[in-house]
Order: sequence, then structure tokens, then C-alpha cells
Amino acid sequence: MAWDFSTEPEFQEKLDWIESFCKEEIEPLDLVFPGAVRSRNPKVKAIVDPLKQQVKDQGLWALFLDQELGGPGFGQLKLALVNEILGRYGSAPAIFGTAAPDTGNMELVAAYGTEEQKERWLFPLLRQEIFSAYSMTEPHGGSDPNMFKTVAVRDGDEWVINGEKWFTSAGRIADILFVMCTNGIFIVPRESPGVEIMPYPAMHNHIRYTDVRVPLDHLLGPEDGAKVLAQRRLGGGRIHHAMRTIAQCKRAFDMMCERALSRESHGKLIAEHQMVQEAIANSYAEINMLRLLVLWTAWTIDNSSTQAARTQIAACKYTCAKVLREVSYRALHIYGSLGTTNLTPLQAMYAGAPTMGIADGVDEVHKVTVARNVLKDYKPHEGLWPSEYLPAKREQARKKFADVIAKEPDLATYADAVERRAFA
Repeated sequence: MAWDFSTEPEFQEKLDWIESFCKEEIEPLDLVFPGAVRSRNPKVKAIVDPLKQQVKDQGLWALFLDQELGGPGFGQLKLALVNEILGRYGSAPAIFGTAAPDTGNMELVAAYGTEEQKERWLFPLLRQEIFSAYSMTEPHGGSDPNMFKTVAVRDGDEWVINGEKWFTSAGRIADILFVMCTNGIFIVPRESPGVEIMPYPAMHNHIRYTDVRVPLDHLLGPEDGAKVLAQRRLGGGRIHHAMRTIAQCKRAFDMMCERALSRESHGKLIAEHQMVQEAIANSYAEINMLRLLVLWTAWTIDNSSTQAARTQIAACKYTCAKVLREVSYRALHIYGSLGTTNLTPLQAMYAGAPTMGIADGVDEVHKVTVARNVLKDYKPHEGLWPSEYLPAKREQARKKFADVIAKEPDLATYADAVERRAFA
């Protein structure tokens, strides 16, 4: 059985380049020109586009896609190792062509789109000539598709869409919207008549669709196939979120350790206080347990499928939210009052943890999924006692040695004495 935690030297060189590039090029960009990566301003694009070209020259563009779709075909495990770095920097995923929600939407078109749909939407998305959003959840029903009311009705050579969507991330700045209706997923240009984006929330938009008309070929995949497509998309998105969350946790941990060695309290470094040591020790263990869970899940996907790794993906989803919440909270406390301000990343990390626990389905739903799937591999015990009831197991075990015990009275005495002591 192969069991290897090492990284190939050639790929480690790529990881080293990514880390240096993000630190030296992307972090300064984020600090001076936040949001520049999606800007249409030619002067801003003149700064951003050369950075994207450097990524392409390294063969690292659109890491999540197979080679035939323009990506390097690294697979999920290598993508996880890359995302451990990219997730630390706001613009890094977009500059590497791997930013949500475009990644999930591209995967949908790649998997279910016609050749014409790929030419019209997939390749422009891949080149970042256009941007997209995923319009799924609804104000009254959350992310439960059984509660959705948004519907597309066929009228001649068009679909007419009516409904209301909530928390469409980046919807305001998207060129196209992937709208999940009760009877399919439809690609809707944002500027279509009847698409009304509400003022709030600012980033995760509330959108009303009123008699929005799109041609028949804007249906993605089969009619009534929305749930199947959504699970395909969300499964990949959840593991990618978990990959990037590791980066955020490690960033908070780095900040925590640096601060612990730099600040004094009650006459000694706070790193010498046992409560601080406990925070560091617990954070170290939790981050590495999450990391191993995510890498194992990514490996499983590479060697089977997203569907086969569904249980693991769900576990990653709720675990990453929990670890981010706990680690960022501890780091914030070690920073003291400074940690409660927007002068460090900690406040944003801690504030983002609840969103992580809700986005792509609330954690409680994923815990139910894990429990149900795990229990499928078990069955109830027969009779009154559980299978690990020791008196019954010992009785069965003695039958194995019955001949020996019958021939050797001393062994029978020994076994009887052991049994009396065990259940005394």
C-alpha cells in the first residue's frame, strides 16, 4: 500500500514560485488596488494583466481544469497544495484563474454545456473576458431546492423566468448569471430586461427576476436537471473553500505565534503563559487535522470522483468553518484590542467564519449527510447485547480454546480466574 506525504521536487518548485509571487506581487496589489483583478479600467488592467501572464507562463492558469479545457490538469490534490498559498491573498485565486464563483460555473459548462455554449461562455470565462455569478438560494427557502419557487416557463422560442434570489455572490459585477430554477439551470445575461439587483447586501446580492426572457439554448444541461447540476457544482466548491480556509487558518496562526513572542504581560512574554500555550497547541493540532482531512479528500476525488467523496467533502465543509472560527478567535484574543479593529486581518477572518458555516449549505445539513452516509456502512447488532459486549465475546473466545482447556485443567483455572477479575 502506497502511503506518501511528500511533494515531487518539480511541483515543490512551482509551490515555491507561487508563494514568492503572491508575497511580492499580489499582496502589494491587494493593499493598494483592492478589487483590481475584476476592474474594466484599462489603466488598472495594465497592472493586473501582466501578473496573469506570468501565471500563464508558469503553466499555472486555471488549475482546476483538465488540460483539454485549457488548464494544467493537476488534479485536486495539487490544487489543494496551491490553494494553501492562494487563500492567504484576496486577489490570488482570480489572478490564477481559479476564483469563485467562476470556477464552479466553468465546471458546469465544461461538464454539461454544448459545444456552442462552451464557445459562448466557457472559454470567455476561462480567459476572464467575462465574469459570472451563481444565483441559487432564495429568501424564503435558503439553499433547499425543494423550497425554491423561481421557475422558467417556455414561451415559443424563449424561456420566461420569474422568481427571487438571495445571496448571489458577485452578482452585481457579473456578466452572466447561472440561475437555478425549479426546472433547470439557465444562463442569464445580467443586463437582461427584468433582472433587478437590490441595493443590499452589497456583495452577496438580492436579485429579482421578473419576466426575464432568454433563448431556449440558454438552458444548461437537461430540463429538470437543476439538482444534479447543483450537486456537481457545489461539491467541488465546498472542497475548494476548505482548501483556501486552511490558508486563512495558517495566516491567523502565524500572526498568533508572532504576537505571542513579541508582547509582554505580567512581567513575561505572553508566550510563556499556559493559557496562550494552550491556544497555540490546540490551533496547531486543529489546523493540521483539517489539512490532512482536506488533502485526503482531494486525493479521493482524484482517484474516484466528487460523488464518491461526498461524505468527506461534507466533513471538510463544516470542519473548515469550525477551525477558522476557533483559530481566528484565539488569535484575536492574543492580539488584544488591536485584534478587534480592522488594522489586521483577524477581525475579517473571525467575522467571515459564520458565513463559511452557511455558504454552500449550512453546516448542520452537512453533518446530517455525514452521519447518514457513515451509518450506511453499519448494521444493528443481533440479540440483546452489542457486538462489543465482553462477556459474550469472551464466551465465544473460550470455544476457540475448548480443546486445550479440556486437556489442561490449570489453563481452565487460569481462564476462570481472569474472567472473575475482569467482571468483578
